[in-house]
Amino acid sequence: MRWSETFIPTLKEDPSEAEVVSHRLMLRAGLIRKLFSGAYTYLPLGRRALLKVIDIVRTEMDRAGALEIIMPTLHPSELWHKTGRYEDFGDVLMKLKDRHGREFVLGPTHEEVLTDLAATEISSYRQLPVTFYQIQTKMRDEPRPRFGILRTCEFIMKDAYSLDADVDSLDNSYNAMYNAYCRIFARAGLPYVPVEADTGPMGGSASHEFMVPCDAGEDQLVTCDTCGYGANLEKGEPRVLAQAGPASATPEEVATPGMSTIEQVSRFLNRKPCELLKTLIFVAGGKPIAVIVRGDHDVNELKLASALKCELELADPETIQEVTGAPVGFAGPVGLKIPIYADHDVASVNDCIVGANKADTHIVGVNHGRDFEVTEWIGARYAVEGDGCPRCAGTLRLRPGIEIGHVFKLGTKYSEAMGATYLDEHGHARTIVMGCYGIGINRIIASAIECSHDEDGIIWPITIAPYEIEILALNSNDEDVMQAAEELYGKLGGSFDVLLDARKASPGGKFKDADLVGIPVQVIVGRRGLKNGEVELRVRGRGERRSVPVEQAADAAAGQVQALREEINQRVEQAENSS
Repeated sequence: MRWSETFIPTLKEDPSEAEVVSHRLMLRAGLIRKLFSGAYTYLPLGRRALLKVIDIVRTEMDRAGALEIIMPTLHPSELWHKTGRYEDFGDVLMKLKDRHGREFVLGPTHEEVLTDLAATEISSYRQLPVTFYQIQTKMRDEPRPRFGILRTCEFIMKDAYSLDADVDSLDNSYNAMYNAYCRIFARAGLPYVPVEADTGPMGGSASHEFMVPCDAGEDQLVTCDTCGYGANLEKGEPRVLAQAGPASATPEEVATPGMSTIEQVSRFLNRKPCELLKTLIFVAGGKPIAVIVRGDHDVNELKLASALKCELELADPETIQEVTGAPVGFAGPVGLKIPIYADHDVASVNDCIVGANKADTHIVGVNHGRDFEVTEWIGARYAVEGDGCPRCAGTLRLRPGIEIGHVFKLGTKYSEAMGATYLDEHGHARTIVMGCYGIGINRIIASAIECSHDEDGIIWPITIAPYEIEILALNSNDEDVMQAAEELYGKLGGSFDVLLDARKASPGGKFKDADLVGIPVQVIVGRRGLKNGEVELRVRGRGERRSVPVEQAADAAAGQVQALREEINQRVEQAENSS
């Protein structure tokens, strides 16, 4: 493709709306333009990158034995009522009514639609196992679209669904998708990390997220610096700390006027936050409970709900006053008449400071077992930087990351709700066992840019770059330069994706645009080099440049592309060996 014949509206200045690197560079490099917050038009360069990603995803899904289909974006809302997710998703679901008053949902995901298909079309064990997938535009009423294409109302997703006869078969389907994901992300050149994850509103027995560590990530990865353990923040399990020794202090009330936070009380009493206990009142299953964590820790509500096996929410100020007799900020476990659930690490400290269930008052020298009893010890907190790993002697690190894929073992949650059954070999009706597997296509592009860029622009992985080679004809008015550039374009264009920049623009402007759009291999044809019978070969972002004879330039460029592809292939081999 010739630059002059396509549409690449580069920008010299950073757009004021851009919040993160990928957003800024995708706008400046002419890959996208915003229609409204959360929806973007993909221009020719952006579309080419999208198609490269989609091709990788489709190839690996087909290789894993999944069958491609296309499902409707418009879903009857009664399907979502059957599974209970109409309420679970709430306002995130985009809803509309047709002229007959029937309500529909614009699908953010397709578990309901696929399960409805299975319920009507799968009748025998002989039809199982089977995995279906699609690549489709999804919709959600995102409350806070931001970060360019990382958090949008409209996005492209690959979603797959496995249907199995039993749990053992589901394990095989899950592993096949997990391994396919490792290959996909390695082929896309991403430094991905698979981590254990909470199933959330999807439900099911197990899940893994595939994360790309980078500063723009809104999620947090918890990883071990020794054994490779990884989880998202909601699922992360810190090693339980050793229990403290015997109590030595006598409880004593102290006045803490207006001191309702851990920071205020610890500073006022000159004690470390870890020496305080934080008591929170929740409503679980319609009844109030108390949850205690150390003052330097925070309650993980997902982990807490999972441990209690019920829905819960923080109590309102009126409930807190009724249960504790004190306003918000002064709750404590001493004397409480409701169930008390304590995080394991509460036992790692003694002679603690707690709220006195009395306004402007705390108690010092409090110990569990003597001054209050714990109904149940549970894991109820988030991991923090420096915690011990639960699987080895290593230390946990926290770092931001972008979620690019998620796999779930759904079990029978959806098939039971929607009556998706099959007859086994003995003629008995059995419930289909399901898994689901999603990849954010747009997020792969944004993640690649977040991880691979410099101050001049994008540095594309060779496999998803809009073009593999860019030829820069620096002096477009020079016949020799144009002839050499056209000959190279002809030789390379049949085997590679090549962009020829022969615009009537300054050499400096062409160099800046070339670095901005980030095509991996640059071939520079200029008057000065041609006088010596040479052109220059550069690899974007590596500082590698060399002069090669004109007659060898096509082979040299091809060899460089092949070398970059081989680097990706080595990543894929490593992914296969580690998955």
